[in-house]
This record gives sequence, structure tokens and C-alpha cells, in this order.
Amino acid sequence: MTRILRQPPRIKVLEAAAAVADGRVERLGEHTFLVHSSDGSRLYRVYVDPERGVAYSDDNGTRYRGYVGYPILAALMVQGVLPYDERIGEALRGIPWRRLNEQYRRYALVEAEAKRVAAKRGVGPGEIDRYVELVMERLRGLRLRQLPQPPLELAAAKGGSGER
Repeated sequence: MTRILRQPPRIKVLEAAAAVADGRVERLGEHTFLVHSSDGSRLYRVYVDPERGVAYSDDNGTRYRGYVGYPILAALMVQGVLPYDERIGEALRGIPWRRLNEQYRRYALVEAEAKRVAAKRGVGPGEIDRYVELVMERLRGLRLRQLPQPPLELAAAKGGSGER
């Protein structure tokens, strides 16, 4: 049984753009990806086929909370389905997302910190907000259903969400 994935917290759009800018998204095939966490301790397996409207990822947000996690967002950006803004990605490059999420434990505080870093790098909060809204609007149109298990071509992929 598949379920429709919910919209993610806004911060996940920024995490995804940073993952692309950091080169942490490894494309294995047309629909299959490996996405490395910001601290390198985790490796997420991702399958996303927007034409069929289905996605799978073994990140916690997707698996346990039922929203489109940042690894799926990053894969959709690499596929060109969701917009990727290189300028914003570069402004978010190198942010230690996992550490910040654990430190602040509130996405609004992590987003504020990411915006502070981006502003120092020449990208203002208004520009980031407009980008997040654009991505969220496009994502709403996809209505992705969560696959309960990885497709065969992803199941054979190296890695997984455990420690490396």
C-alpha cells in the first residue's frame, strides 16, 4: 500500500540545495540515487520516478514521518524536476545540517542560522524565501506516493541509512 507523501518542512528544501551544491548526490541510474548526509555518517538510498508519481527513500523524514525528505528533493533537483538555484546552493554549501538539527532541535532556528550564513555569502533571506516557495509549489503538483520498499534496482545499490 502506498501513501501520498506530505510536504516537507521548509528547511528540507535548503538542505537539498546544499546537498546538490556539496556534490553529495550520486546518480546511479535514471531514477536511483545515493545521497550522503552533511557529516558523511549516513548514506541514503533514493528512488524517484516523477512520471509514475512514486518515490522511496530510507531517510527518517520519509520513512517515519511521511514527508518528502531532503534526499528525494535533492534527487528531483538533479533530475531537473524541481528547480535548483546554483547561487542559493553555493550560499548554503558546507553547512553542517545534521549538527545544527541536533543542536537547535527546531527547524525554524536551523533555517534562521542557514539564512544568516547565506546572507554573509551574498544571498538575502527574501531571495531564499522566494526560492523555497517556488520549490514547494512545484512539489505540491507532483503528489508523490511513497513506495513501501525499495524497487529492485535500488535494493541492489550499495549503502543504506546506517553508519558508514
